[in-house]
Amino acid sequence: MKRPVIGITTYVEPARFTVWDATVALLPYTYVEQVERAGGQPVLLPPAGEPAGVVGRLDGLILAGGGDIDPGRYGEERHERTGYVRTFRDTAESDLLSAALEAELPFLGICRGLQVLNVTLGGTLHQHLPDLVGHTEHAPAPGRFGHLGVRAAPGSRVAEALGTEQVVEVPHYHHQGIDRLAPGLTVTAVAEDGAVEAAELDSGFFAMGVQWHPEAATDCALFEALVAAC
Repeated sequence: MKRPVIGITTYVEPARFTVWDATVALLPYTYVEQVERAGGQPVLLPPAGEPAGVVGRLDGLILAGGGDIDPGRYGEERHERTGYVRTFRDTAESDLLSAALEAELPFLGICRGLQVLNVTLGGTLHQHLPDLVGHTEHAPAPGRFGHLGVRAAPGSRVAEALGTEQVVEVPHYHHQGIDRLAPGLTVTAVAEDGAVEAAELDSGFFAMGVQWHPEAATDCALFEALVAAC
């Protein structure tokens, strides 16, 4: 059986590799490994040209993590801790997501990807979660994942994918999160401090976002669920 083609969005950042120091389209390789492990064929989608036009060639879509969304997109001033804003990526991914949802393409948003889903559909974000929850364990240190428990809502796609409705410890690295939930979304997992950790589209097809980083987990349950939906 052919592997379903899963598009994964990329960062665009300055990077050093071999003898080069350049601006590159890049992605942590764990995304690629998890999609392959789950039975999909990963294809990288940089935020250039008109990425929404490739939706008809994909079997599924992943919006990957990355920097913060421009708060002007949801009508707010920039918080002093909001950073790594890439407005060209905001525009490209919002357009790509809109086309994917219209086509009912199976979709998984990861960290920033959940936030893009919420903002694109009309929701807002908390720009610095420690102001709300009183701790920094969702992103304990630069380049280091936090490990906090989340509980999936009974009967949700997230609970079905994880195989449990109990608290599950997952890798976190985010300082922002959902504030006002967009119309058409349902919260389907929360952290023990009340932070929204997953939301799903109120529809008949597979479309969800999680705030944690399943690409850094030891299992590939969410990627397997996406591939199965494809």
